[in-house]
Amino acid sequence: MNRKRSYKPVEKEYDERVVDIARVAKVVKGGRKFHFRVTIVAGDNNGRVGVGTGKAGSVPDAIGKATKKAHNNMRKVSLSGTTIPHKVIGKVGGAEVLLKPASPGTGVVAGGGVRAVVEAAGVRDILTKSLGSANVLNVVKATMDGLDQLKSPQDLAAMRGKPVKELEPFWERNNNG
Repeated sequence: MNRKRSYKPVEKEYDERVVDIARVAKVVKGGRKFHFRVTIVAGDNNGRVGVGTGKAGSVPDAIGKATKKAHNNMRKVSLSGTTIPHKVIGKVGGAEVLLKPASPGTGVVAGGGVRAVVEAAGVRDILTKSLGSANVLNVVKATMDGLDQLKSPQDLAAMRGKPVKELEPFWERNNNG
């Protein structure tokens, strides 16, 4: 049974960015069989972002698969105004990404995959640095790992069973630069 899957175009309410298109090969008895792997980041520019990868014989089919996975993998990200609440390091494989909050007006200081993820999440002011591997797929996943680690002062206060006022002196002291 050789059925073709058709992907319906998803409604355009999300900011979608193609981060990587790679030609991958599977070695079979008759030689190499080539496919395309596409990595897409989708976000609502308001604190929700997802990453998806799709593999297919043609680029448009791979983009359709990746888009669908990115929409299904959307996660909520804690934001503090136009930046992130605190400094964090995301790690996946050999890739490490440092994410630091920045003052308003700084903009997004990031490259490649990191920029796509944080902009799609709705972050407007952030400082980033890729510390490990330059593998685009792992850098994107490490950025998502870092964003998943973020906690707002309200979440932290609820976890500790304390009022937010009690955390404010500590929060201000540890998140200025």
